[in-house]
Formats: sequence, structure tokens, C-alpha cells
Amino acid sequence: MEGITHPIPRTVEEVFSDFRGRRAGLIKALTNDMVKFYQTCDPEKENLCLYGLPNETWEVNLPVEEVPPELPEPALGINFARDGMQEKDWVSLVAVHSDSWLLSVAFYFGARFGFGKNERKRLFQMINELPTIFEVVTANPKQSKDQSANNNNSKTKSSGVKSRQSESLTKVAKMPSPPPKEEDDSEDEDDEDDEQGAVCGACGDSYGTDEFWICCDACEKWFHGKCVKITPAKAEHIKHYKCPSCSNKRARQ
Repeated sequence: MEGITHPIPRTVEEVFSDFRGRRAGLIKALTNDMVKFYQTCDPEKENLCLYGLPNETWEVNLPVEEVPPELPEPALGINFARDGMQEKDWVSLVAVHSDSWLLSVAFYFGARFGFGKNERKRLFQMINELPTIFEVVTANPKQSKDQSANNNNSKTKSSGVKSRQSESLTKVAKMPSPPPKEEDDSEDEDDEDDEQGAVCGACGDSYGTDEFWICCDACEKWFHGKCVKITPAKAEHIKHYKCPSCSNKRARQ
């Protein structure tokens, strides 16, 4: 939540300047100020957000209380996943969400002040000239414009197909192998009955095979991933998951 009042950008150049300032603050938090940022994101605290400010500073704070908020809000609860992931993976995750937030804020201003097609295109082109926060944090700068221009369209399309195929293979490789089938059919039937009888600890709905679920390692209750804002990709990096209720209990002790 921003504690300082900043002038509202109204032109493409002003929106881009606002974007660049917020981006600089977020990069500072995830690089030069990493030690301070890491300590600030204490999992024992409530849901925290990382804000980049137009004056190239950053702050970690609780989300705004007003609904709907004046500006789009950053990812909520970044502190909860801190100790359940390797530091570099956690920082990369925060960086990706920060990139998404920056774009949402920039195009929120564009929509609010009636940017037309050409203005939106120019704004995106200006933003696209800068490396993303994820690329800066992971030291993986995007391919330069000159290099990409040397490839003809057919090669570019072919490369895109290969990239998507390799990405799919990577995702499949990361998925855990299914457990070996037990010879005892009675045990299988018992497990199936347990799953079918499970209910979400947040919304109370029954178990569904077509939905992603996650179990709290503290209270052993099951939750819809969407109810506790945990995706399958994020769950792969969490060693010991604690639901919001168990996290809040530890904070009050």
C-alpha cells in the first residue's frame, strides 16, 4: 500500500515514466536490497505484498483495504512461500508476479485515460524495450532485437514450436510419477473412499477429481488450490505447506 501520494500519469510518456520508476524500485528490492527484502517477508506475518513506487523505491506492506482498490494490487501473500522454496526460486516467482503487476498498472492508466490503439501499442513497445524484472533477477537477458531480426519468419515459427514442445516435456518431467499400484485391491478401495469423502477446509465443497487440491502439513486438511491461491506449479516448490489458518495461528503465538 503506497503511503506517498504520487501524481497520476495521463500521457503515454508519463505512464512509461511511472512504469520505469516502479520497475527500478522492484529490481532494487530483488537485487541490491535483497537481504532487507528477505527479512521483511517474514512468513509469521499476515499476507504481504511487494510494491514498487514511481520514485524508484519499494515497500512490503499489507494490501489496501478499499474494494475495489485505486490501482491493481500485487501478488498477495508472497511471504508465506518464502521458507518453503529455495531462495532463488522464491525470488524468481516474486519477479514474475512483479512483471505482471507492472503491466497491469500501466495498462490500467491507459484504460482510465482512454488510450487508443496507437497509444497502447506505443506504450507496449516502450515497455518491451526494457528487460523484464525476471530477466534481470535471473541474469537471463532477452535476445537482442538485432539478433532476432536476423532470423526469417519460418525459423522463428519453427523455434517457437520447438520451445513449446520442450516446455511441455519439462513440465511432464517435473510431474511426480504415479505411485506403484498396490496388489491389495481393498487398500485401493479405502484410499478412493477417503478421497471422495474429503471436503475443502476453506469452502466446504466435496472432493473433485478434475480440480487441484493441496493438503496442509500442519492440520492435514485438504484445500482447493484456488481457495488458498496455490497453483500446481507453485506447489512443486513448496516442501511443507501450511494453510492460511495454521499460518495465522503461528503468528498469534
